[in-house]
Amino acid sequence: MAQDGDHRGRKCCCCSLSLILAVGFITLLTWLSVRVRYSDPKCSIEYFYVPALNKTLNSRTNTTLNFMVRLANQNKEQGIYYDDVHLSLSNANSSVANYTVPRFYQGQKKKAKKWGQALPFNNQTVLRAVLPNGSAVFRMGLKTQVRFKIAFWKTKRYGIDVGADVEVNGDGVKANKKGIKMKKSDSSSLLRSYFPVCVLMNLLVFFAIC
Repeated sequence: MAQDGDHRGRKCCCCSLSLILAVGFITLLTWLSVRVRYSDPKCSIEYFYVPALNKTLNSRTNTTLNFMVRLANQNKEQGIYYDDVHLSLSNANSSVANYTVPRFYQGQKKKAKKWGQALPFNNQTVLRAVLPNGSAVFRMGLKTQVRFKIAFWKTKRYGIDVGADVEVNGDGVKANKKGIKMKKSDSSSLLRSYFPVCVLMNLLVFFAIC
């Protein structure tokens, strides 16, 4: 009888401890589910210049594409680790040039300006971009993968795939003086963390089995 009482006492203590741990984990994960919310970076084209399309220079040999993109971290509490940022330039479904920004880290609420100069695969693709009205339109795409730094851990990688059209005027510069927002394509990942939910479900199953 005494052994049965000791067994029941130990079992009760184990159940109580399991319950306390379960409540503690659920409280922690509930807190994380509220805190772990992050937004994808805002990407925009701030500068774009093609010397070959500048009519005042009258030089069609310098077909380099000069640009600056800005990446803004909107999150107040999460930093962003960027893999290599791949930029692609095209015109009328014809690839013009590529450029890669090396991987980097961006702190909370920080903005990064990345300048680049790309040589076209074929000079004629740049010169053929000119429309009858003297302007030209290029498409710039941006692809990368990011991880968010949350406290002492990093999230899994999320894909970023955005792009925008850039109209160039007769001076060879971006016609729109304001920054051009690069918008998501359908292949971009949804930037939300389901980590707390998954762990919570596993814990509930574990305690149910116990």
